[in-house]
Amino acid sequence: MPIERIAPDSSGKGRRVAIVQSRFNPVIGAGLVAGALRALKEAGVAERDVTLATVAGALEIPLALQRFAQSRRFDALVAIGAVIRGDTFHFEIVAEQSAAGVAGVQLEYGIPVGNAILTCDSDAQAQARMDAKGYEATMAALELANLLRTIDGR
Repeated sequence: MPIERIAPDSSGKGRRVAIVQSRFNPVIGAGLVAGALRALKEAGVAERDVTLATVAGALEIPLALQRFAQSRRFDALVAIGAVIRGDTFHFEIVAEQSAAGVAGVQLEYGIPVGNAILTCDSDAQAQARMDAKGYEATMAALELANLLRTIDGR
Protein backbone atom coordinates (compact mmCIF):
# COMPACT_ATOMS: atom_id res chain seq x y z
CA MET A 1 0.00 0.00 0.00
CA PRO A 2 1.48 3.39 -0.95
CA ILE A 3 2.13 6.12 1.56
CA GLU A 4 -0.73 8.60 1.83
CA ARG A 5 0.71 12.05 1.31
CA ILE A 6 -1.11 15.24 2.21
CA ALA A 7 0.04 18.08 0.02
CA PRO A 8 0.58 21.52 1.56
CA ASP A 9 -2.34 23.86 0.87
CA SER A 10 -2.29 27.51 1.89
CA SER A 11 -5.55 28.47 0.20
CA GLY A 12 -7.56 30.91 2.25
CA LYS A 13 -10.85 30.89 0.37
CA GLY A 14 -13.68 30.74 2.88
CA ARG A 15 -11.28 31.05 5.82
CA ARG A 16 -11.86 33.44 8.71
CA VAL A 17 -8.73 34.89 10.28
CA ALA A 18 -8.14 37.11 13.31
CA ILE A 19 -4.93 39.08 13.75
CA VAL A 20 -3.80 40.41 17.13
CA GLN A 21 -1.21 43.18 16.84
CA SER A 22 0.87 44.72 19.60
CA ARG A 23 0.94 48.54 19.47
CA PHE A 24 4.43 48.59 20.97
CA ASN A 25 7.00 49.25 18.21
CA PRO A 26 4.26 50.58 15.89
CA VAL A 27 6.35 50.98 12.73
CA ILE A 28 7.43 47.36 12.88
CA GLY A 29 3.90 46.26 13.76
CA ALA A 30 2.56 48.06 10.70
CA GLY A 31 5.12 46.31 8.51
CA LEU A 32 4.19 42.93 9.95
CA VAL A 33 0.49 43.63 9.39
CA ALA A 34 1.19 44.66 5.80
CA GLY A 35 2.89 41.32 5.17
CA ALA A 36 0.05 39.43 6.84
CA LEU A 37 -2.62 41.24 4.84
CA ARG A 38 -0.70 40.63 1.61
CA ALA A 39 -0.60 36.92 2.42
CA LEU A 40 -4.32 36.83 3.17
CA LYS A 41 -5.14 38.60 -0.08
CA GLU A 42 -2.91 36.31 -2.14
CA ALA A 43 -4.41 33.25 -0.43
CA GLY A 44 -7.94 34.37 -1.29
CA VAL A 45 -9.22 35.33 2.16
CA ALA A 46 -12.04 37.85 1.77
CA GLU A 47 -11.53 41.17 3.58
CA ARG A 48 -14.85 40.70 5.36
CA ASP A 49 -13.41 37.50 6.88
CA VAL A 50 -10.45 39.27 8.50
CA THR A 51 -10.55 40.81 11.98
CA LEU A 52 -7.67 42.96 13.25
CA ALA A 53 -7.40 43.83 16.94
CA THR A 54 -4.63 45.67 18.73
CA VAL A 55 -3.30 45.29 22.26
CA ALA A 56 -0.75 47.24 24.25
CA GLY A 57 2.19 44.85 23.99
CA ALA A 58 3.41 41.34 23.28
CA LEU A 59 2.41 40.01 26.70
CA GLU A 60 -1.23 40.93 26.03
CA ILE A 61 -1.37 39.08 22.70
CA PRO A 62 -1.98 35.56 24.11
CA LEU A 63 -5.09 36.55 26.07
CA ALA A 64 -6.65 38.25 23.05
CA LEU A 65 -5.80 35.19 20.94
CA GLN A 66 -7.39 32.98 23.57
CA ARG A 67 -10.67 34.90 23.40
CA PHE A 68 -10.69 34.74 19.60
CA ALA A 69 -10.06 30.99 19.84
CA GLN A 70 -12.82 30.55 22.42
CA SER A 71 -15.29 32.26 20.08
CA ARG A 72 -14.89 29.41 17.55
CA ARG A 73 -15.53 31.98 14.80
CA PHE A 74 -12.06 31.76 13.24
CA ASP A 75 -10.11 29.15 11.31
CA ALA A 76 -6.69 30.66 12.04
CA LEU A 77 -5.12 33.37 14.17
CA VAL A 78 -2.00 35.48 13.73
CA ALA A 79 0.07 37.08 16.50
CA ILE A 80 1.95 40.23 15.47
CA GLY A 81 4.48 42.23 17.46
CA ALA A 82 8.12 43.03 18.01
CA VAL A 83 10.26 42.58 21.08
CA ILE A 84 13.55 44.44 20.69
CA ARG A 85 16.48 43.68 22.99
CA GLY A 86 17.29 46.43 25.44
CA ASP A 87 19.72 46.81 28.31
CA THR A 88 17.73 44.77 30.81
CA PHE A 89 16.54 41.20 31.30
CA HIS A 90 13.00 42.32 30.36
CA PHE A 91 13.60 41.28 26.72
CA GLU A 92 14.08 37.62 27.63
CA ILE A 93 10.98 37.54 29.83
CA VAL A 94 8.70 39.16 27.24
CA ALA A 95 10.09 37.11 24.35
CA GLU A 96 9.78 33.81 26.20
CA GLN A 97 6.41 34.43 27.82
CA SER A 98 4.71 35.80 24.71
CA ALA A 99 5.92 32.82 22.64
CA ALA A 100 4.78 30.37 25.32
CA GLY A 101 1.39 32.06 25.52
CA VAL A 102 0.90 31.94 21.75
CA ALA A 103 1.87 28.25 21.62
CA GLY A 104 -0.40 27.52 24.57
CA VAL A 105 -3.45 28.98 22.82
CA GLN A 106 -2.73 26.95 19.71
CA LEU A 107 -2.40 23.68 21.62
CA GLU A 108 -5.26 24.26 24.06
CA TYR A 109 -7.82 25.24 21.43
CA GLY A 110 -6.56 23.32 18.40
CA ILE A 111 -6.53 26.43 16.25
CA PRO A 112 -3.52 27.37 14.14
CA VAL A 113 -1.72 30.49 15.33
CA GLY A 114 0.90 32.06 13.10
CA ASN A 115 3.54 33.58 15.36
CA ALA A 116 4.85 36.83 13.86
CA ILE A 117 6.20 38.22 17.11
CA LEU A 118 9.71 39.21 16.14
CA THR A 119 12.44 38.95 18.76
CA CYS A 120 15.41 40.94 17.51
CA ASP A 121 18.53 42.66 18.80
CA SER A 122 17.77 45.95 17.02
CA ASP A 123 15.12 47.96 15.20
CA ALA A 124 17.11 47.48 11.99
CA GLN A 125 16.89 43.68 12.29
CA ALA A 126 13.15 43.87 12.90
CA GLN A 127 12.57 46.23 9.99
CA ALA A 128 14.52 43.93 7.68
CA ARG A 129 12.29 40.98 8.66
CA MET A 130 8.86 42.53 9.24
CA ASP A 131 7.18 42.11 5.86
CA ALA A 132 8.46 38.58 5.29
CA LYS A 133 7.67 37.42 8.83
CA GLY A 134 4.10 38.77 8.73
CA TYR A 135 3.59 37.04 5.40
CA GLU A 136 5.20 33.72 6.36
CA ALA A 137 3.44 33.38 9.71
CA THR A 138 0.07 34.04 8.09
CA MET A 139 0.66 31.53 5.31
CA ALA A 140 1.80 28.95 7.87
CA ALA A 141 -1.42 29.43 9.85
CA LEU A 142 -3.55 28.99 6.72
CA GLU A 143 -1.62 25.91 5.67
CA LEU A 144 -2.04 24.36 9.11
CA ALA A 145 -5.78 25.18 9.11
CA ASN A 146 -6.12 23.30 5.81
CA LEU A 147 -4.07 20.37 7.07
CA LEU A 148 -6.21 20.07 10.19
CA ARG A 149 -9.35 20.15 8.07
CA THR A 150 -7.95 17.32 5.94
CA ILE A 151 -6.94 15.30 8.98
CA ASP A 152 -10.37 15.80 10.52
CA GLY A 153 -12.04 14.78 7.25
CA ARG A 154 -14.08 17.97 6.97
